[in-house]
Amino acid sequence: MADERETYTHGHADSVLRSHRQRTAENSAGYLLERLRPGLDLLDVGCGPGTISVDLARRVAPGRVLAIDAAEDVVASARAEADAAGLDNLEVRIGDVYALELDDGAFDVVHAHQVLQHVARPVDALREMRRVTRAGGVVAARDSIYRAMTWAPAEPAMDRWLEVYCAVAEANGGEPDAGRHLEHWAREAGFGEVVASESSWHWTTPDERTWWSDLWADRISITALADRAVELGVSTREELADLAAAWRRWGAQPDGWFEVPCGEILCPR
Repeated sequence: MADERETYTHGHADSVLRSHRQRTAENSAGYLLERLRPGLDLLDVGCGPGTISVDLARRVAPGRVLAIDAAEDVVASARAEADAAGLDNLEVRIGDVYALELDDGAFDVVHAHQVLQHVARPVDALREMRRVTRAGGVVAARDSIYRAMTWAPAEPAMDRWLEVYCAVAEANGGEPDAGRHLEHWAREAGFGEVVASESSWHWTTPDERTWWSDLWADRISITALADRAVELGVSTREELADLAAAWRRWGAQPDGWFEVPCGEILCPR
């Protein structure tokens, strides 16, 4: 069952879902794509609004894809995405990564993108993902490493943004640097072979900088993240407004760069 310590740090505000809807199999699961082929059955854990799930379903069709998420509102969004895609091999439903209501060895591929950073018991989650993976299948996970994020030009207030985010994420039971722990967690979960890799997202063009900075200006000031920061005493509304302004200053720079490094693992069953 879900851990009582866990609170999803980002929430599901529009600024969060706008970001998540930009994710595709190509830009967020490239390390997995060579392992996919038509006819494989795939479980997508923590599917969010479902854009990656749709891409994965197209790649493994006629294999079935089950996409799950713990939040009812985002499951509804993912169902709408699946319906719009017109795929008959994709099902979306509510699910708990700690207690998947699935038979042992039900899937060839079990995938989780940016999920393990938000759970209080990532090793338990990986054990359950391993349980529902068939012999010869693979568990795949990708998570960001917040404290390795980098940007230019320097914007000192954004250093404080990172401190606030990490403090809230940890208080919510998560690990904001999950990407660097994935291999260790997988071995603790019982995987004998783990193939680790790294990739990153980056935002460099004027349009990309505007999009990314506007998202984070909203996320740090008017979403569940902001509410939780104030509730915990990590920050104040005034400071969060200042951090939002810093994000927008960075976004207006003519030569700005922002990079999000991510750790990845492929774990054969």
